[in-house]
Amino acid sequence: MTISAEIKKHQQALHQCRRCPQMMPPPIVGLPVASKIILVGQAPGEREEALGKPFAWTAGKTLYKWLATIGLEEEAVRRKVYIAAVCRCFPGKKSKGGDRVPDREEVERCRSWLQAEFDILQPALIIPVGKLAIAQFVDVDKLVDVVGTSFSREIDGHVADIIPLPHPSGASTWHGRSPGKELLQQALKRIKQHPQWYQLL
Repeated sequence: MTISAEIKKHQQALHQCRRCPQMMPPPIVGLPVASKIILVGQAPGEREEALGKPFAWTAGKTLYKWLATIGLEEEAVRRKVYIAAVCRCFPGKKSKGGDRVPDREEVERCRSWLQAEFDILQPALIIPVGKLAIAQFVDVDKLVDVVGTSFSREIDGHVADIIPLPHPSGASTWHGRSPGKELLQQALKRIKQHPQWYQLL
């Protein structure tokens, strides 16, 4: 079976997942791209649930604006980079507004889907977006300690580079002021210079 066929079969199974009673299905997935780059978000928002694709609303617009500065517009990213997430269903709203952050049990229940994608795609570059996604790969207390830096990690017997990005949420001002603004630019520069990204341009 080709990698493309494997990832399509994987996504068909993922669409049927209903493991988490508090989550709001269906699971949201990107295109079944056979890519050596995986972009990992936190979880879809309410708009992504309605539109049926990851990073489809305000945070997505900001993210794709960042990536456009290093050579790829939104549609090119969607066609050339595999887009995943720590959790694939909309977690719902917090009682005081804003999206609920998935709890530890939900992250654990959803982990096997991401693990399967690593097994199939064997990525050389992983771009975790936001603190929850970053924490799946590197220890993170403060964003200032990890954004702008590249990490090398062994995942299932093969080595991948990890280049974290901050969450592009409009609710966060971190990426728009110092030192976040400068660290974001450093991170984007590292992604642009990575051989896998360069091959897509």
